[in-house]
Amino acid sequence: MADLVISGATVIDGTGGPARVADVAVTDGRITEMGAGLTGRRTIDASGLALAPGFIDMHAHSDLALLAEPDHLAKVSQGVTCEVIGQDGLSYAPSDDATLAATRQAITGWNGDPPGFDWNWRSVGEYLDRLDEGIAVNACYLVPQGSVRMLAMGWDARPPTEAELDRQRELVALGMEEGAVGMSSGLTYVPGMYAEDGELVELCRVVAGLGGFYAPHHRSYGAGALEAYAGMVEVSRASGCPLHLAHATMNFAVNRGRAAELLALLDEAIAGGCDISLDTYPYLPGATTLAALLPSRSAEGGPAATLRRLADPSERERIRYVMEVEGSDGCHGVPVEWETIEIAGSRDPGAVGRTVAELAAASGRSPFDTYCDRLLADDLGTTILQHIGDESNVRAIMRHPAHTGGSDGLLAPAKPHPRAWGTFPRFLGHYARDLGVFSLEECVAHLTGRPARRLRLAGRGLVRTGYHADLVLFDPATVRDAATFAEPRRRAEGIPYVLVGGVPVIAEGRRTGALPGRSLRRRPDGRVH
Repeated sequence: MADLVISGATVIDGTGGPARVADVAVTDGRITEMGAGLTGRRTIDASGLALAPGFIDMHAHSDLALLAEPDHLAKVSQGVTCEVIGQDGLSYAPSDDATLAATRQAITGWNGDPPGFDWNWRSVGEYLDRLDEGIAVNACYLVPQGSVRMLAMGWDARPPTEAELDRQRELVALGMEEGAVGMSSGLTYVPGMYAEDGELVELCRVVAGLGGFYAPHHRSYGAGALEAYAGMVEVSRASGCPLHLAHATMNFAVNRGRAAELLALLDEAIAGGCDISLDTYPYLPGATTLAALLPSRSAEGGPAATLRRLADPSERERIRYVMEVEGSDGCHGVPVEWETIEIAGSRDPGAVGRTVAELAAASGRSPFDTYCDRLLADDLGTTILQHIGDESNVRAIMRHPAHTGGSDGLLAPAKPHPRAWGTFPRFLGHYARDLGVFSLEECVAHLTGRPARRLRLAGRGLVRTGYHADLVLFDPATVRDAATFAEPRRRAEGIPYVLVGGVPVIAEGRRTGALPGRSLRRRPDGRVH
């Protein structure tokens, strides 16, 4: 007899094919039978509910949250059962004592830095071992190229020596051998952005040889966005490495209505033999750190050097001119618009929820001086929402057959972007059901089967006999994102059950406290188990 039977569910299996009503039996964490009239020790009556594979968040920033708060309500309440972390070229492994300290400071705005936390790992394998001690969802890890570069050559804005490039190759290979599924880059973040394309090609050859993929946050999402996308396609073509474009948006006013140009570029590359996928979040504004807007040269040398420059009046003026007149590479080549930059996290609670322009008007300081003062006061740890984006681009890109879902959710800020709590129900409710951008079956495929293929997950991503029982039950009529910009931590509605490895982590709409998740690691055959 099965451990559990989910009876009478409308099964949306993750392939994009038509839904069908069936009972699904689960034993020892796997789907053992599908049919009618099945019996088990426990039964969930799923009449009127859709049963889908658990959602896969292809772009998550839960590297620290998974360990600090392993029940991970933000994601399990959305039906997420697997996340891909190590994003944007910066994370906590591989590292040594010095680089870990610098990284913690550099991405405090993303992930926080909880007091008393035990940072007892340095390698990728050791970090994955920590995840295996108990988390609510499964997790895949990308070797962060910026962290690798930091280990090999510090924060220098120059090409590597041959020895330094060899060291980077070794670190990427070691991370992959210890279980990482690929490599990420943050090419508007230091120090990863100092790497030229030829350096990236060399590292991607290592990744390709070990069966992984490359996930770049590329060099511009604003002015020069199409050229930046084309550059990543060329890196993929030259290295033979599959390419997954992170948060593949066309932001800023200069790109309004230009999604078709991006998709034509990708279609041509795919037709020519390139293996390309992408992810997006279903919102307009972006989210990052306030320091990310700085020109890259002003951040050379690491956080301490950056803070010294911000405190120097002559350096400030040079930075101001680049940011306000020329358009810094950190702000994607677009002159900064202070009224679009909203503080999401700061040591000053009074700054949260206000734009830099509003803070400047209230203080009588210029917006740029207000910006610098905030960075100094927060030790670069300020988080922001950036109110840019174009709805026609968002809808066009999410329809593409290479598209997958990624929240890009920052969980730590006082006022996070609602995508951290609402991405997946927003795809299902707002875009599939309410707007009809795609069918529910096709939407589920974008969130499950397609990302599972990119990750090369063994036995996951579909509702199929023999597959792991990573499953979500939701009500197609009521599922929706409740998180808003005003109240960003509100739980999704219409998702009463979520199972990871057959174990309920959400049951009858409530968190169970179970921690059945673990790291999913690349094996020598290239598959991820």
